[in-house]
Amino acid sequence: MSTEPLSPNVTARICRHMNADHPEALIQLAKRYGGMPTPKKVKMIDITAIAMTLEVDGEFLEILFDHKLADSSDAHKSLVAMLQEIRRTS
Repeated sequence: MSTEPLSPNVTARICRHMNADHPEALIQLAKRYGGMPTPKKVKMIDITAIAMTLEVDGEFLEILFDHKLADSSDAHKSLVAMLQEIRRTS
């Protein structure tokens, strides 16, 4: 995995990847970290060093990270860790 700054192009690429390849993971993130009990349609709109923005059933939801992301590699590791935590505690 390459390490790149979280530029607009990189964040757009991360969002496209998550939306295309991991829609169920986005639903799980909205449930666990966003407090949404029954999200049906979730789309990643943006990811910054401090938060991700999801569109959940037509409403916007911001989920803060537990630290400031350094780069694209840190974003990947952080999202994976969040999802692993969900699986561990579900």
